[in-house]
Amino acid sequence: MARRSPLDDPQKAAHAWARYRRLMRGMFLFTVAVVVLALAAIYNQTGMVSVHFFIATALGIGLAMLLMAALMGLVFLSSGTGHDESVSDHMHEDDKD
Repeated sequence: MARRSPLDDPQKAAHAWARYRRLMRGMFLFTVAVVVLALAAIYNQTGMVSVHFFIATALGIGLAMLLMAALMGLVFLSSGTGHDESVSDHMHEDDKD
């Protein structure tokens, strides 16, 4: 049987998810800054190419950065709360016998 996760406690879960939301807000602001700088650098070097090029570039950079931030944030949330330690590995328990 799996051990209880620290995220089962409502207070610890609320604190962990608040920290995750704060991390995502910060990464959103950082992503907006990176997208603006990237678009300015592209415009500075090539001039006005096509509005579709700038939209695609902004979406590509923005979505990639936010996806990476969300996934890494979940890794930090899982590891930082002790949720990873509550998982039991039955495959390796059978090997010890």
